[in-house]
Amino acid sequence: MTAGSAVFLFVLVLATGFFSLNVQRLVSYLRLGYGENRTDHPLTRLKNVLVIGIAQKKIFRDPVAGPMHALIFWGFMVLTAGTIEIVIAGVFPRFSFAVLLPDALYRAYSLSQDVFALLVIGAVGFALYRRLFLHPKRLEGDNLEHTDALIILSMIMGLMVTLLLFTSLLLVVQPDAFGAEKAVSRPLAGIFGTFLSPAAANGGYHVFWWMHALLILVFLNYLPYSKHLHVVSSLINVYFSNTSGPGQKGVMRNMDLEADVETFGAADVEQLSWKNLLDGYSCTECGRCTAACPANITGKPLSPRKIVVNTRQRLMEKAPLVTGDRMEFLRPALLHGEGGDAGATTVTEVMEHRLLDTYITEDELWACTSCRACVTECPVSIDQLDVINQMRRNLVLTESRFPEELQPVFESLERNGSPWAFQAADRAAWADGMHIPTMAELAERGERPDILFWVGCMGSFDDRAKKITVAFARILQACDIKFAILGQEEHCHGDPARRMGNEYLYQILAKDTIETLDRYAVTTIVTHCPHCFHQLGNEFPQFGGNYEVIHHSTYIERLLQEERVPLRTAEGQRLTVAYHDSCYLGRYNDVYDAPRETLKRALPVITLVEPPRARDRGLCCGAGGGRMWMEERTGKRINAERTEELLATGAETIAVACPFCMTMISDGVKASGSEVPVLDVSEVVANALMPSSTSASRA
Repeated sequence: MTAGSAVFLFVLVLATGFFSLNVQRLVSYLRLGYGENRTDHPLTRLKNVLVIGIAQKKIFRDPVAGPMHALIFWGFMVLTAGTIEIVIAGVFPRFSFAVLLPDALYRAYSLSQDVFALLVIGAVGFALYRRLFLHPKRLEGDNLEHTDALIILSMIMGLMVTLLLFTSLLLVVQPDAFGAEKAVSRPLAGIFGTFLSPAAANGGYHVFWWMHALLILVFLNYLPYSKHLHVVSSLINVYFSNTSGPGQKGVMRNMDLEADVETFGAADVEQLSWKNLLDGYSCTECGRCTAACPANITGKPLSPRKIVVNTRQRLMEKAPLVTGDRMEFLRPALLHGEGGDAGATTVTEVMEHRLLDTYITEDELWACTSCRACVTECPVSIDQLDVINQMRRNLVLTESRFPEELQPVFESLERNGSPWAFQAADRAAWADGMHIPTMAELAERGERPDILFWVGCMGSFDDRAKKITVAFARILQACDIKFAILGQEEHCHGDPARRMGNEYLYQILAKDTIETLDRYAVTTIVTHCPHCFHQLGNEFPQFGGNYEVIHHSTYIERLLQEERVPLRTAEGQRLTVAYHDSCYLGRYNDVYDAPRETLKRALPVITLVEPPRARDRGLCCGAGGGRMWMEERTGKRINAERTEELLATGAETIAVACPFCMTMISDGVKASGSEVPVLDVSEVVANALMPSSTSASRA
């Protein structure tokens, strides 16, 4: 072993030891969170790593920054092999992968190092240009975050440049060093060879080799102190995430209300799961989540990025004290971020702080519409919404702090089984004269329907939504579908209470609903409300309620495909329609095509136009997450923002597939002074029914 090798080995041991110590420390901090099993469905999780992590599927949702980041990521993956070779050669100078690989494979590997180094230089150069000159809004954070990004990008650039320089200089001294022509190093070697002697080239080679090797170790040990810790943690985070499966997307975690605990939900980091805390390590602070958030877009205080960054800030503030970490100078300083008070200097101050109030305010939490746009956009599968939901639970169940408008909603849900103060006796009034049987009536006759039509609270009591209910019932009757309703036995399943943090009330309503459904041995449910669709189908299994639940747009599309719907011949000019995607139908359940196909099949003269934000990029109407019952006192109304987009398409009609969206978009149209009608997809189909079938359904 040469003196240089001995020195490098010493530096390598110190650097890897320091990094290992920080990794151990970070893992110990995660143990503050409560345990949670994330090892199920390993094949699905591996697929997510390959598709989302390795193939960078979500990164490419941004057509500009996506390819740039993907090139940097893929470059690192390819160049990691070269880094391993360089580190081993630093200890054993004669080592090379050439002794392990076939000549052709080694030549390909050697060539890949230069090619990807050049690609990464180009990508990093563009990233620096964006940061320094274009200033994308979603990347605008505090000065420390900006400086950190510049440091990381500069180190990456330095790694690539020193790699090309030392390999080029080596080729001056040893032209056959890599066994093949190299894409970049060979031309550079030719340039260096014209004015450098072999001795000077050899000296330059050693200088740049050491610069490169030391920069690798510096970069490695800077990561735990940087937001770029995601370089290490992002693939791990994707594997353990449930945001793209396994399981149903958007299902809120169940909570044991009988547990012997002082706090329900989360007020501080130890009441979050270890996965929530890992999300903090993995956040790239790219701002895609905040840029897609309807609350943030319209001037509300909520920033999903800030929620995650603040969680990380608080963890780094409190964890060293809780875990007994006394080596403060080694503590990862991941405290930069947006807002929050990270300036505690004493143990007392740290322990008096908490995530709620010190870092994240009530106004931020209550601004959320639960639309899942943030979760959908995150390139490393972070679940921002889970933290918001858990903190809302704490506000409601532990501290009784919630907007005053929600008090009558909770009381009405408890007393009347509806968010509004309507009487249960009026729940089936919409069906007067339509001869629609209830489940109880069929049970008395010993009959069973093909489907249960779950009407929902909006469909039962809201005057506009009742027209949707009637339209869908007319379609079922026209198709001779044997169906029934629960009538007075139906009540709210509790979804609004759960989204607003009142888990106790939710579970009472949900379990009672399941008891009713099971009493009638219900197997198949159809509903026109996406919130009911998601709750009954995806979250009721937590309590043993397992049913086939179908959204009415999907059910109507099936009937149209089977040619069971008696439609009149389409006539007249083509009608231009803009369809608005419901968040709970789309991002929660991936139902995008069924409503569109229903519209096309019902009226062949329809021309569908899409607003700029559609499908999984669609903008929320503003009603989700309990916002239907809360006033918008800050910024622009979300429904106004969305309605303007829809009207800007030039559509003659706006179509929806959700009664909540119907209310919000209709209000937006009225506020704009427009007279463009807003119709549910079922109304479009019902209006196209043949007169004879329409008369029969009304008889």
